[in-house]
Amino acid sequence: MLYLAQVRKNDFLDQHQLRLLARQEADNLWAIIPEEAFILLGKGKIMSENLLVLVELSPTGDIEILEDATNWVLHLVQSYLTIGITPEFLQQEAERAEHWRQSLTLQNQDLARRSLELEARREQIQALEESLKRDKNGYLQEES
Repeated sequence: MLYLAQVRKNDFLDQHQLRLLARQEADNLWAIIPEEAFILLGKGKIMSENLLVLVELSPTGDIEILEDATNWVLHLVQSYLTIGITPEFLQQEAERAEHWRQSLTLQNQDLARRSLELEARREQIQALEESLKRDKNGYLQEES
């Protein structure tokens, strides 16, 4: 699983560690890690303190990939912040999408109701046609 982490110095153990800040849930969905979670880097690994990194952890919690997050952060800035995508904009878009979904649901319900009404009318017409045929056949048989 991919995490955004910050390099910290653990003075007690005299080692650097990673403080996990967020984890990737899906391609464009991240979740903040509210509690403090740390992973020791080991005695031989020295990194700049407060450096933001992307870290890929194995299911057992071992570090598989560790890379500087600068390019990733710059990509986020370029992709979202230079074109004015703000939390307020995203909230407005979410509300607009919800209104659109509700409108489509109402339209779908209306179409389903109309479809049922048309089916009922079709059945009434078929029943009338059959009744007319019976009446016509009965009338023709009386004349002969």
